[in-house]
Amino acid sequence: MRLIQKLGILNFLVLLLCVLIILVAEYLFLTGNKLHGIFLGLWAPTLLGVIIYIKLISRERR
Repeated sequence: MRLIQKLGILNFLVLLLCVLIILVAEYLFLTGNKLHGIFLGLWAPTLLGVIIYIKLISRERR
């Protein structure tokens, strides 16, 4: 619970979504859908990069 308060609810949900994406991508990759697993696995770092970019832009405007 302390982690959620420290990160904020929205950041925690995005982090949870990224973990879920990675788990599903690993499942797809290991069950034989290698291309689908790789494609889906690339979404987690992309999502994190977009969130970091949005945070940097919002801090710059302050």
